[in-house]
Amino acid sequence: MLSGSIVALITPMAASGEVDWEALESLIGWHLDNGTNGIVPVGTTGESATLTVDEHLEVVRRTVEVVGGRIPVIAGTGANATAEAIYLTQEAERLGVDACLLVTPYYNRPTQEGLVHHYSAIAEAVNKPLLLYNVPSRTACDMQAETVARLAPIPNIIGIKEACGDPERVSAIRDLVPDNFAILSGEDAQTLRMMEYGAVGTISVTANVLPKRMSEFCHAYLDGDIDRARHLDEALQPIHEILFVESNPTPAKWALYEMGKVDKGIRLPLLELSEQHRAELLARLKIAEAL
Repeated sequence: MLSGSIVALITPMAASGEVDWEALESLIGWHLDNGTNGIVPVGTTGESATLTVDEHLEVVRRTVEVVGGRIPVIAGTGANATAEAIYLTQEAERLGVDACLLVTPYYNRPTQEGLVHHYSAIAEAVNKPLLLYNVPSRTACDMQAETVARLAPIPNIIGIKEACGDPERVSAIRDLVPDNFAILSGEDAQTLRMMEYGAVGTISVTANVLPKRMSEFCHAYLDGDIDRARHLDEALQPIHEILFVESNPTPAKWALYEMGKVDKGIRLPLLELSEQHRAELLARLKIAEAL
C-alpha cells in the first residue's frame, strides 16, 4: 500500500521555460536522500497542463530511470478526455511506473455515473495500479464517497488522493471501501486531520521544499507517535499556508529557486512569485528548516 510522504514533484525549468532535465534528476536524488516515500511526476504541481505530451512522457521516463525502483513512481496521467487519459496511462505503464494518478475530468463536469464509466474504461485498458484524484476546487467536479465505493472493487483501482477540502470526507470513504484501499491527503494543511480519519499519508506540495520534515511528520503519525506528529504539523502549517499564497506551484518553485535547487522558470499563464510574498516565504522556510 502507498503511504507516508509522497511528493507532488515540480517540473524544474530554465528561465526560458524549457524543462531543466539536469535539475529534475538532481531533485529526484535529493528526495531519495531525504526520506520521501514516493514521487508523483507531472501532476498539477508538475505543470502537466502546460507540458507537451512528449515532455510529459519524458519527465515520466527520466523519473522512473533515476528512481530505479527505490520508491514508487506514480505518474500523473489524468485528462478530461477519457481517450487521452487512457493513452497517457498506457504510455506511463510502458515506461515502467508503479502506479498512475488520475484527476477527475476537468471543465466538462461529468456526472457521478460519468465518473464511474471514465475510470472503469481506464482501468480496463491497463494493468498498473491506479489512484483516483478528487480536487473540485480545480476541476469543478466533486467525486462523492459513494462513487469511490463503486470504483474501489475494481482490482487495479487501489486508492484516492482526496483534496475536496473537507477532512471528514476521508471518514465517509473509509466506511465504504476495503481496508487496503489507500486514502491519501491532497491538502497539506489538512493531512493530520485526514490521517485521524483514516488517511495513510499525503501527496504533498510542501514535500518539494521540506522533504525530510514531511516524511518525519507522516511516519511519526503512522508509527503511533501522535504528540510528535502534532508538534511537526503545527510547525509546518505556516509553510503549508504560504505555499498557496499564489497558484501552485508558483510559491514552491520560487522557494526551490531561493534554495539553489532550480532555476526560476515557470510557464505562462503562471508567473514567478510576486515580490510582495518573497520575504515572508523565505522567513517561514528558514524557521521550518530549523525544526
